[in-house]
Amino acid sequence: MIILTGPCVLEDRDTVMQIAEKLKPLSEDKRVEFYFKASFDKANRTSISSYRGPGLDEGLKIFEEIKKQFGYKLITDIHESYQAKPAAEVIDILQIPAFLCRQTDLLVAAAKTNAKINIKKGQFLAADSMKHPVQKVLQTRGVEELNYQVSKDNGVWLCERGNTFGYGALVVDMRNLILMREYAPVIFDATHSVQIPSTGGTTGGNSDFVPYMAKAAAAVGVDGFFFETHINPSIAKSDGPNMLQVDKLYKTVEEIFAIKEALKN
Repeated sequence: MIILTGPCVLEDRDTVMQIAEKLKPLSEDKRVEFYFKASFDKANRTSISSYRGPGLDEGLKIFEEIKKQFGYKLITDIHESYQAKPAAEVIDILQIPAFLCRQTDLLVAAAKTNAKINIKKGQFLAADSMKHPVQKVLQTRGVEELNYQVSKDNGVWLCERGNTFGYGALVVDMRNLILMREYAPVIFDATHSVQIPSTGGTTGGNSDFVPYMAKAAAAVGVDGFFFETHINPSIAKSDGPNMLQVDKLYKTVEEIFAIKEALKN
């Protein structure tokens, strides 16, 4: 199973390295295809005064240190087309943020690298609409056919995190997990699915629901999971309310595997 996990944003070096160290047993789990996740720049923060991260150059230095020390494969977001090429020299998966999943130049720039691409479904889109971002990547890579196996072979994934209804709470339609798998492997973003966007100057959420959402997705069937985690979510510089504390992450992962085993029987 694919698991993408780590802090929302690269904080100070010591905190990031502590989180990376805590995730080492998960990276060594033979059942898991592990990727360490963090962002060098959170360009879509609600408030202009919110912490965004160390930026591209400094962020890539931290990622290089993580890769050298732990041997982790890495995933990070890009928000601008020019970031794709330098990021892909260090990063294994370039992630396209949900709000930017229709941005052709960003998708094309990512597709021109050798990195895998994880495209997050926009909170404003139906599952069927996500075939178009996948097509943009595949056609840039010289592939015209569109189906699950073609996308998998060409390193293109789709990531579900819910849709926005009413006053901003995200609601996950589990049918999307089935429908999007027609086009590409599907990752379920369990922590962002419990976000409550724009509660004042920051984004809120309730991490208590994360294990339930993850278990529901496991029962439906997905290719992997995205979890943001921290040694102490209460002091995290971004997305703390919907993050899992590292020990709870391990418990949730075991529950997911128990569901998968039950389904085999």
